[in-house]
Amino acid sequence: MRLSSVDRSKVCTFASPMQSFFTDHIIEWYQIYKRSLPWRDTQNPYLVWLSEIMLQQTRVAQGLPYYEKFCRHYPTVFDLAHASEQQVLKDWQGLGYYSRARNLHQAAKQVVSNFNGVFPQTFTDLKKLKGVGDYTAAAIASFCFDEPVAVLDGNVYRVLSRYFGIQTPVNSTIAKKEFNTLAQKLIPKDQPGIFNQAIMEFGALQCKPKNPNCSLCPIAVHCTALKHGQVGQLPIKLKKKKEKLRFFNYLIYIDKDQKIVMKKREQHDIWKHLYDFPLIESGDALSRSSIEQHPSLPFFDAARVELFNKVPKIHKLTHQHLHIHYWLIYMDKIVENALSLDQIKLLPKPVVVENFFDAFRFS
Repeated sequence: MRLSSVDRSKVCTFASPMQSFFTDHIIEWYQIYKRSLPWRDTQNPYLVWLSEIMLQQTRVAQGLPYYEKFCRHYPTVFDLAHASEQQVLKDWQGLGYYSRARNLHQAAKQVVSNFNGVFPQTFTDLKKLKGVGDYTAAAIASFCFDEPVAVLDGNVYRVLSRYFGIQTPVNSTIAKKEFNTLAQKLIPKDQPGIFNQAIMEFGALQCKPKNPNCSLCPIAVHCTALKHGQVGQLPIKLKKKKEKLRFFNYLIYIDKDQKIVMKKREQHDIWKHLYDFPLIESGDALSRSSIEQHPSLPFFDAARVELFNKVPKIHKLTHQHLHIHYWLIYMDKIVENALSLDQIKLLPKPVVVENFFDAFRFS
């Protein structure tokens, strides 16, 4: 792949020839092959911030519809700040990692109350916002305000690790400082936003985790991993901790009016402030008799009890695998505070609860 040269004066003056080559060609590749994405057509820090929060641990294809929804529902930071948390969580439903949505809402309130609706313009000040860490602050500061501060995400770690042959595990305690020092040497002082977007896009589309097409790579000639046959081995990662198994037994109380009992999750656990059903969490799958005799049941004068799914629903989260059974508990009375389906539709719910309502039919 042949690319034209760029102005080398734009590359930081202390970069080595190998580093200058890298920066030149990454930017040129980006100018040719970058995807057309709505948040790349603006330097509005509110819109860039929305996209960056949403794309954390989320694929672009999955995040794009949510970005578009939030732009419609909350076109300004004032709209987001003045919305209810329940509505924000409902609009976020299905995107996962719900602490991001809660932090997003709190940060919008900070911008409105502490900065009169104007986003901070420096890396340091951006980090004062709830949920904004080094990566997000660097992205906003460089994309919107041309501050030459490097971003580090999984794509950047992978590209740098392979090109420079870095053996440091990317999830080790010393990796961030080492990779950040290198990335700061590579970033051009007057094109920091372009470079940061370029290296992330290069990792997403060209230097992919599996089976990258090295034969079409514009920086292959100097790639250390390719030279030493280590493309498949880099980046190195320390072994993840073992996933925790959790067994959820959802108690779905259906009263005489076919209303259902819901509860808001308040504990410091997954899905905080979302709504699900009364729950018995156990160390293993429970039998019908164990459910019927469980001492934690809030009430139990059921007309009948049915197990909705004989095979547990498996739901995988980061470091957690949930095994879920849904127990239908039909009541022969009206239950106070039970909700109708129309009321339930308005509540923010975990995907596993939403999926239940998609599958369940009242009889």
